[in-house]
Amino acid sequence: MKPPLQRAVVIVLDGAGAGALPDAAAYGDAGADTLGHLARAAGGLALPNLQRWGLGNLGDLAGVPPNPHPQAACGRMAERSHGKDTTTGHWEIAGLVTEEPFAVFPDGFPDELLRAFEKAADRPVLWNRPASGTEIIARLGEQHLRTGALILYTSADSVFQIAAHTDVVPLDELYAICNKARALCDPYRIGRVIARPFLGAPGAFSRTYDRRDFPMPPTAPTLLDHLSQAGIDVVGVGKIGDIFAGRGIARSIHTQGNRDGLQKTAAELDRIERGLLFVNLVDTDMLYGHRRDVPGFAAALREFDAYLPLLESRLRPGDLLCLTADHGCDPTHPGTDHTREHVPLLVRGGRPADLGVRASFADLGQTVAEGFGLRLATGAPFLEEL
Repeated sequence: MKPPLQRAVVIVLDGAGAGALPDAAAYGDAGADTLGHLARAAGGLALPNLQRWGLGNLGDLAGVPPNPHPQAACGRMAERSHGKDTTTGHWEIAGLVTEEPFAVFPDGFPDELLRAFEKAADRPVLWNRPASGTEIIARLGEQHLRTGALILYTSADSVFQIAAHTDVVPLDELYAICNKARALCDPYRIGRVIARPFLGAPGAFSRTYDRRDFPMPPTAPTLLDHLSQAGIDVVGVGKIGDIFAGRGIARSIHTQGNRDGLQKTAAELDRIERGLLFVNLVDTDMLYGHRRDVPGFAAALREFDAYLPLLESRLRPGDLLCLTADHGCDPTHPGTDHTREHVPLLVRGGRPADLGVRASFADLGQTVAEGFGLRLATGAPFLEEL
């Protein structure tokens, strides 16, 4: 690329997987294909800008035909990390492969952790088993309002999720409780503690965008650390700051859903002169993938597609605009959890190229690092192909 990389924008469409990985059966995800199954279930997707980029070249996407002359470099990436969750996916994009999987608790958390948490929070706990977040607040929200007990649940991922009504547990108190839980969860190798505030009345509860993640800190330096140490700005949009425990991030920008995240990304492209803009768009996963909402997921993709030209118009020579995902969340697959899949890789700003199937998400992070004159411990860059 000429000139050297000035700005990289990495947008993670949370949960937008692109076909089962070879080891998907070991995770109960044989045959999963978030984008492919979604397109068929929705009766075809109309995504003209992503089709222009070459999204249809990645697989059988009803309504998004292959493009013989794509305007972006196109490929898919395989996950080397053990897991299929947000943390491992984002960490690997940033060059950190998780060799030892985070612990999961399909039967609930152990009694000694539960008792220690109740003591630290000074509140009792309801549930303590896997659950869908929206279903569990509908089921236990009224009891929570009456008793003040915290709703604690997990999933197939390594998450310690704490739901509370904002009228019962104000946000500051909920975040403080989660901070205490984070320290308790570290010895158990639990990937994330998640604050799940909700509001409303029985029969009409709804979760808010004040969710906050309290992760284990990265176990080794990531792309963000290397950029920061080199004096290169890193701006996190959405839950990026939470995923990396704030490490290596100069500014963290909270968002209220995908549209707000896209608007703030465009605003940052008018502001930042050099650096990495790392963006997570969570609605595809949180609102639609986990809830198996095919029409909602499809609408979120159309919204993103319509916004692409505005982002492209902000690009300058020496910029890369990269689109990927962190895992799958196939809304047609049994259950409500993430799915073990490849992720799409579309890169605008350089020369269109066939990037093939990359051996690791870390190839993207290594490419960004190389563009800024740096080198990560893992990942095969593809900058020369651009």
